[in-house]
Amino acid sequence: MTLEKHRLDGIPQITRKTLPAPEFEALLKGAGYSYLGSAPAQGGRRKTWWTHGTHRRVEVIYSPDMQTVITAYHPEP
Repeated sequence: MTLEKHRLDGIPQITRKTLPAPEFEALLKGAGYSYLGSAPAQGGRRKTWWTHGTHRRVEVIYSPDMQTVITAYHPEP
């Protein structure tokens, strides 16, 4: 649960360890990000990718029920 440890392009710094998924997704959409796709992740979690025309891609890790965002980051190139 490290959401607050990463800085995301175009998003104000998040200061909480987790966020409800709808709240986090509203931040991404408000900054112009678009949903790209998803896949299973370690521990039954779910990973999604979000893309932007000028900002780096974002990977988001959700709780198994997809209700909570645990972390989000820009993957290494």
